[in-house]
Amino acid sequence: MNGFAHLPILPVVWPLFAGVLLLALRRAPLPVQRGVSLAAVLALLPLALALIDATADGSHLVYKLGNWVAPYGIVLVADRLAAWMLLTTALLAGFALLYALRGIDQEGRHFHVLFQLQLFGLNGAFLTGDLFNLFVFFEILLLASYGLLLHGGGRLRVKAGLHYVVINLVGSTLFLFAVGTLYGVAGTLNMADLAVKLAATPAENAALVQAAALLLFGVFALKAALLPLYLWLPAAYAHTSAPVAALFAIMTKVGAYSILRVYSLIAGGDAGPLAGLLDAWLAPLALATLALGMLGAVAATALRQQVAYLVVASVGSLLLAFGLGSADAVAAGLYYLPHSVFATAALFLVADSIARGRGRLGDAFESGPAMPNARVLGGLFFVAAVAVAGLPPLSGFLGKFMLLQAALDTRLTAWTWTVVLATGLLGVIALARSGSLLFYKTHGRDDAGTQVAPTTAALAPAAGLLLLVAGLTVWAGPASDFAAAAAAQLQAPQHYIDAVLGEAAAGDAR
Repeated sequence: MNGFAHLPILPVVWPLFAGVLLLALRRAPLPVQRGVSLAAVLALLPLALALIDATADGSHLVYKLGNWVAPYGIVLVADRLAAWMLLTTALLAGFALLYALRGIDQEGRHFHVLFQLQLFGLNGAFLTGDLFNLFVFFEILLLASYGLLLHGGGRLRVKAGLHYVVINLVGSTLFLFAVGTLYGVAGTLNMADLAVKLAATPAENAALVQAAALLLFGVFALKAALLPLYLWLPAAYAHTSAPVAALFAIMTKVGAYSILRVYSLIAGGDAGPLAGLLDAWLAPLALATLALGMLGAVAATALRQQVAYLVVASVGSLLLAFGLGSADAVAAGLYYLPHSVFATAALFLVADSIARGRGRLGDAFESGPAMPNARVLGGLFFVAAVAVAGLPPLSGFLGKFMLLQAALDTRLTAWTWTVVLATGLLGVIALARSGSLLFYKTHGRDDAGTQVAPTTAALAPAAGLLLLVAGLTVWAGPASDFAAAAAAQLQAPQHYIDAVLGEAAAGDAR
């Protein structure tokens, strides 16, 4: 393990260094900035793969900043779950940036700086072992996302961005309230130490701790776009630029990750007053999110809006798996997570090429002239639609099948099977209708204005993301095995606590 001593901090400091360097190079020629940004993103992939390899045996890599012992110092913790999220983010970011290099990065200022800072916040959130620093990394990625969301300007983009900023500022304020309350009661914000201290909370503080934990859940639910806190997402994702929307496919998963990480530690079976805190809340809310997200996709009037609602539906599926709580269900969710990220991101990129190919009609569900290069574009749309809808043989189908299997022995078996299968049918109907309107119900009138034929460079990133979906299908065995191992690791939080605090320290705290 000594060979990996500094590995956990590298995915955090690398994009920060790249962002600072790009800021210093802001007057350099654009090809130089693009080269630095792309090299920095590509370098995250071997780092993520190294962490996958280092944690595959169940190890927790704990990095103590300043060599201060936890819980007094700040720690970064890499385990299977964190490595899984880092790999997903690195792969997604590479293809999103490749699409942006077609010229979208020139539509506003500091695109590459903000892109790197977004990755800095995302990677930090996945690796931090401290609740306050989770808040800090949330704020970093949100500040970067504000700039990326508004990149290029436009009335609808600014309006959606304003809503996004205001709602997330409220969420950040509530996050501070929750963190402050937990610190006041437990005297610590190290997540491992917090798990120990909250499990021993005196009865007179139980109600206060439960209220703070539920408030924290509300903040994570807002970030994840869980019902009823998802209304900010469709407009924000539909009106921003395509590479930013593709990158944002991982943003809701940060909220889902935080729910899984924090509550597997502080609300497990031995968590005292917080034991089973979310059992009655998470799965029903996830089912409702899945249902309403898919209804929104059916009712959408434009393709990018539809994809945004499909992101909401994917959050419902993911949090349903986490809410069911068993190791098999969590494993199904972790296998489904990268699939949903890659598939929806690919569909955002395809939707942008469709909008450019239809001229003034954009991605609106209206009959218009045939698009240039429609066969290739239609083929990509078809594969992306199959992936997002969860149809066989792709990994979305496998993930949902694993989820349905895991739900057989739960109290929500009937509800889970009914909602998952019904929303799957609605997804097929919605996407079939979209494809029919965009590719088949065309006319010969030349009233669409300027139509831009998609180039190979424009289609390659979406095709690359779909190849990742195919890879999850072909190598479903190793991927699902790793997801199952990560789920089993989460089901035994004492190993995380001992790794961070040390066995003696954890025993003393107990």
